[in-house]
Amino acid sequence: MQQDKQPDYHPVVFRDRAAGYAFLTRSTATSDRTIEWDDGETYPVVDVEISSESHPFYTGKARTVDTEGRIAQFERRYGSGGAGESSGGA
Repeated sequence: MQQDKQPDYHPVVFRDRAAGYAFLTRSTATSDRTIEWDDGETYPVVDVEISSESHPFYTGKARTVDTEGRIAQFERRYGSGGAGESSGGA
């Protein structure tokens, strides 16, 4: 494997500003900004819009779809479409 063809893989802090959460991992991502981590070292920091701390799926705050309400609304608007109704054909 050619060493000069591989991207630099180094420690990076990813920070979710909405949740106030940051974690240290290794990545090829780069940044001009830095942050001092708990171990006293300075690492590049990458701000992200959403992480596992703020994502609705992982936090348990995901919206549930009201399927029963949508079906009832459809039936009120377009009728129930039951087998006993005439379809207008001969």
